Amino acid sequence: MEASGFDWRMNRDSAVPLFEQLRLRIIEAADAGELPVGTKLPPVRRLADHLGVVPNTVARAYRELETAGRVETHGRAGTVVSAGAGKARQQLGDAAEAFALAVHGQGIGAKEALAAAKAAMERHGIK
Repeated sequence: MEASGFDWRMNRDSAVPLFEQLRLRIIEAADAGELPVGTKLPPVRRLADHLGVVPNTVARAYRELETAGRVETHGRAGTVVSAGAGKARQQLGDAAEAFALAVHGQGIGAKEALAAAKAAMERHGIK
C-alpha cells in the first residue's frame, strides 16, 4: 500500500515551516485513517520534487516522525506509517497524569495549571 494519490496540502504562505506542515499533515492523516499503519510514504527525493521543496525539508519531517514513533524507516525498503501512534498517546496520557498529580500536590487550581500548560505549549509552537 502506498500513499501515491494522497493530498499533501502545503501552504507556502503560512508562518509554519514546511517540514512542520508536512509532519503535522502525516500525523493528521494517520490519525484519521487516510494513511493507515503500513502505508509506504514516498521516498524523500520524490516527495520533495512533488512538493517543490528541498529534500532536507522532507527528510527532517520524516526524521521527526520516526523519533516520535509515528513512522519507521527501513533503509531502501522505505518509510512506512507505524503503529507507534498508540505509544505516543500512552506517553501523553502518562505525562498528563504526572502533571495532574504535581498540580494537585502543589495546591494549584485547574485554571492556573491549564494556563501554565498552554503557555508552555505556545512557547514550543504548539497550537
